[in-house]
Amino acid sequence: MAIIVNLDVQLARRKMTSLELAQRIGLTQANLSILKTGKAKAIRMSTLNEICRVLGCQPGDLLEFVEDDHGTE
Repeated sequence: MAIIVNLDVQLARRKMTSLELAQRIGLTQANLSILKTGKAKAIRMSTLNEICRVLGCQPGDLLEFVEDDHGTE
C-alpha cells in the first residue's frame, strides 16, 4: 500500500510556491520537501491542519491511498 501526497497539485491550483507555504505554516522548506516527495514517515495533525487552513482544502485533497498490485504490503 502507498499513501500518495498530492501537495504539489494543491499548490499549483493556488499558484503558491513551496517556500511560501512553508513560511505561512511555520515549517522548514526541507521538511516540507520531505512531505511533498512522500518520504515522510508521519505528519503531525497540527501540521496537516495548518496546511489545510492555508490552502483551503481537506486532508483528502492532500492524501490519497493507493493499493499495491498484491493488495497487501
